[in-house]
Amino acid sequence: MTEPRPENGGRWRKWPALLVLVLVTCALVLAACGDDDDDDGGSSGDSGGETAEQAAADAPTGEPIVTYTITDVNTQGPQYKNIQETARIYQEWVNANGGINGRPLEARFCDAKGTPTDAAACARKAVADNAVAVVGNFTFTGDAIVPILDKAGISYFGNCCALSAAELTTPSVYPMGNQPLYGVGLVKRAVDDGCKNINGVIIEGAEAFKPLLDNAAKNLDTKINKYVTLPATAKDYSAEVAEATDGADCLVMIVSETPYIAWMPAFAQSGSEARMYGPQGNLNEKVAEGFEEVTDGDVTAGMYPDISLPQWDNFRQAIEDYEADPEQDYNSLGGMGTWAAYEGFKQIVEGMQGEVTKDTFLDAAGKAQIDLPGMVPPLDFTKPWNKDGGPAGFDRLFHRCVVFSELKDGKLEPLTTEFEDVSELAGGKNPAQCN
Repeated sequence: MTEPRPENGGRWRKWPALLVLVLVTCALVLAACGDDDDDDGGSSGDSGGETAEQAAADAPTGEPIVTYTITDVNTQGPQYKNIQETARIYQEWVNANGGINGRPLEARFCDAKGTPTDAAACARKAVADNAVAVVGNFTFTGDAIVPILDKAGISYFGNCCALSAAELTTPSVYPMGNQPLYGVGLVKRAVDDGCKNINGVIIEGAEAFKPLLDNAAKNLDTKINKYVTLPATAKDYSAEVAEATDGADCLVMIVSETPYIAWMPAFAQSGSEARMYGPQGNLNEKVAEGFEEVTDGDVTAGMYPDISLPQWDNFRQAIEDYEADPEQDYNSLGGMGTWAAYEGFKQIVEGMQGEVTKDTFLDAAGKAQIDLPGMVPPLDFTKPWNKDGGPAGFDRLFHRCVVFSELKDGKLEPLTTEFEDVSELAGGKNPAQCN
């Protein structure tokens, strides 16, 4: 029988470690052939590499640990194939490096397709397949996913970008990203850079950002003069550009990559000199391509330091080794966020005793303190923000720190590498631990 494809709930590659074993065996055979040509006709003994027996011993065994990753790929709106690809290559990488507690990871993928109906269907698949957790996700339809998972006792874990009310308040949700707080970072940076007249541009469906952006502006003795909403399905945004740039020297933009690309021709044609402040992985080099001069000096705020830094060495290597789609942006909330989510998942599972099930993982997550230096700040999942001085409705934001990058000649360069706390600017209390 043909194995089902991953997008239909199937497996990526069940046994990537087998490929490692074959390659190691071939290398040893070639080395032996070389020894036959030696003058003494004998073997030199130690080959200096891992033996086939060692590789076999290190290969993960037993029942796979099944997870799901859910995001939108086949949709007319914003698409996040970088999340799908990162989940795939993380599975390849971790299984080639011993798995999780010696067991293989089976990271299944489901395409929510940008609709609540498909998103709910993905959640039901995860329940039916007894997923230990749903890891490293992003959709605009979290309200259709989280209640189904929560009822089944499955954690929605590590997501970069909590957006819906259910994602921000449900106790079984454990985000590792800071959305929507990077928006607060955008306001902070704009004010620090001397912006006087700030307008906001927000993609349809991201209205949860507005209260925090307004809190930040007020706490910085300024205001967002007005908000312009972009339809999620990309189109000619000339009218929205004209409205947003009217009287503005700076634009704080909560906009996804696909609409950003559609925004650029109209923005360039407008002649506006407003500086854009946008999200990591959305205001990116793909957006700047062909508009290098227009975007020069624009700033991104994010939740993960730049992918060029040492903490992402394994991620960069996995992108290369497992041939991740080169058209995707991995220096992004979706890319680095999904990798960090799976690293956090692995860290929790490796600290558990006994069976690894949805129930035992959910219990362990609620007691966990994540330590992934440089990827995310220290995260204490025992302290929801609503119990630690946070504003109502943003209970599950454990990561409340930001980093910045800048576009120069169409390329992103880190402005900062240390996390900066924005808890109090957002209207909360008790500064976060950022480093």
